[in-house]
Amino acid sequence: MFLYKINGTNLEQVVEKPFSKEYELHKLCEDNLANIFDLKFVKREFALNNFRLDTLAFDENSKAFVIIEYKNNSNFSVIDQGYAYLSLMLNNKADFILEYNENCKSVLRKSDVDWTQSRIIFVSPTFNNYQKESINFKDLPYELWEIKRFNNDTIYFNQIKASKKVESIKTISITSNDMEKVNKEMKAYTEEQHLMNSSEDIIKLYKKIKEYILALDNTIDIKAKKMEIGFVYNKKIMIDICLQKKSLKIWLNTKTGTIDDKRNITKNVTNIGHWGNGDYEIQISNDKDIKYIFSLIQQVYQKRTLA
Repeated sequence: MFLYKINGTNLEQVVEKPFSKEYELHKLCEDNLANIFDLKFVKREFALNNFRLDTLAFDENSKAFVIIEYKNNSNFSVIDQGYAYLSLMLNNKADFILEYNENCKSVLRKSDVDWTQSRIIFVSPTFNNYQKESINFKDLPYELWEIKRFNNDTIYFNQIKASKKVESIKTISITSNDMEKVNKEMKAYTEEQHLMNSSEDIIKLYKKIKEYILALDNTIDIKAKKMEIGFVYNKKIMIDICLQKKSLKIWLNTKTGTIDDKRNITKNVTNIGHWGNGDYEIQISNDKDIKYIFSLIQQVYQKRTLA
């Protein structure tokens, strides 16, 4: 990859400016945690049981803790370190809850956390082939993010996507108590699992809405969660959909008063407990109002593009 800056009619090459210290990488990411990963900061260098976690964060979309580790080289084991940290978390849930409550301006109970969705994020300027291959499992709760800094004060973030996600990590031989403990408690949710629990008519309705959402922008991604399916745009969930037996529930992730619902088909759930993200909820069982719902989804998308 070659990068150039346009200077008049000339091209000036933009070259990488490596991080001299791991702390630089750590501070840059932590100061921009919400912007980069859409996560809530909890604690820097959280120490527990002879371990020191670089950053402890919380994902308010999945209601799960996230551990972030920064590396300025590629000489580390993703699998071993990841399982050790996840095992530490699952064996010391009360300590993580206490740390959250002491550092954040809200109260979190153990039952408020979906421990099955806990994950590890590794951030490094480079990952070797062994590390990249190690994440090729459909249910491995790890993410690899490559970060590079350039001499024109530009930062490049790129998530290393698994080349294939066919096998389950649970099919390989268990090599440690940490792996056995984590594999029993962690769970990966898929879109297919949600479809299995619904009816044929509702699945068809869901697929129509899904097709419309994905056609809005080719960067929109699907993230299956425990109770709903999220559609992610620009790193944040834009729409949530829950497939039920006889209906769909749709949540528009925007604040009340920010979209124009002339027909009042949405329900204000600002102060009501609900699964999806956002203040607007829609429940439908047929496609009678689908074009109008598309117009509401379009409003949410347009607001995101202007944000």
